[in-house]
Amino acid sequence: LQVDLWQPSSPFYIVEGTVTDVRVPQNTTRSLLPYLQQANIQYTILISDLQKAIENETGLRSYRTRRSLSGYNYEVYHSLEEIQDWMQHLNRTHSDLVHMFSVGKSYEGRPLYVLKLGKRSRPYKKAVWIDCGIHAREWIGPAFCQWFVKEALQTYETDPAMKKMLTQLYFYIMPVFNVDGYHFSWTNDRFWRKTRSKNTRFHCHGVDANRNWKVKWCDEGASFHPCDDTYCGPFPESEPEVKAVAHFLRKHRKQIKAYLSFHAYAQMLLYPYSYKYETIPNFNCVELAAYNAVNALQSAYGVRYRYGPASSTLYVSSGSSMDWAYKNGIPYAFAFELRDTGHFGFLLPEMLIKPTCTETMLAVKNITLHLLKKCH
Repeated sequence: LQVDLWQPSSPFYIVEGTVTDVRVPQNTTRSLLPYLQQANIQYTILISDLQKAIENETGLRSYRTRRSLSGYNYEVYHSLEEIQDWMQHLNRTHSDLVHMFSVGKSYEGRPLYVLKLGKRSRPYKKAVWIDCGIHAREWIGPAFCQWFVKEALQTYETDPAMKKMLTQLYFYIMPVFNVDGYHFSWTNDRFWRKTRSKNTRFHCHGVDANRNWKVKWCDEGASFHPCDDTYCGPFPESEPEVKAVAHFLRKHRKQIKAYLSFHAYAQMLLYPYSYKYETIPNFNCVELAAYNAVNALQSAYGVRYRYGPASSTLYVSSGSSMDWAYKNGIPYAFAFELRDTGHFGFLLPEMLIKPTCTETMLAVKNITLHLLKKCH
């Protein structure tokens, strides 16, 4: 039976008692459900007609895409083209706080854009890196990155905390890390996860951009097989997207004090290590930041996030961007797994963008302000 594993991301992680979310083709359910009953495996159907759910999600596109950027709607999902137009627009209209640049090109030749956000108040400032959309189908990620920028620009004058953040720090924000994959998830396969690089031996595309980093590369929780969702790639940094971002982070490693990566879904705030069960040296500071961030997040709508080291809170995985950032001297490295816990999975409805981003914003501000204080 061919199934698409949504949670966890790989069969390696399935042990007795694991709750798994799988997507199955319509014709497979006839054989799968009796099998589950026979094996005495409990199941719930979360989405009975996925095709319909997808059509509902993207069916309203045409009428609203051509609106002016001043009326940009942050409560809908946007295509890659729309996001890049939006970035260029902000670069033109908010040049006092926004500077757009590219760190390289994707496998298919698309520019890898980053927004540098902050007041040019002094020559040297610490910085925070934020990326979204490493995994193509996790659309709520890019939606949050855009929300963050909007909030920063809209509240800079009125919110003392935001003013402090943008005066004392720079934010490097990459709304769509995996540009080729994200584009493909809009045009061809809504549930595409990986990059779009070609494999010569196998007729499978793509590498898991969160297993391709040079930290315990292709060990536990990653696959050597090019057709798997967690394929680690032929070698570390084989993906131009990963290589470009790694190069940028290495170059600015002394300046960047926090690395935040946004994923979906699980409602978790994770910190290193992913690849081993071991406590990080600055555990107390990181753990405190996570604890406070999760509480801040919960204060908005009562949504609970679990937090802790990725290996024991989610699962062991090697070659992740978060571990790499930490290993390369960035003291605060976090990965968010945004809403939900499986009811909608990767198809988080647009009406949940606003509450999800609002609560996540509280957590990110909390981590940032924690960063500006000394922690011992």
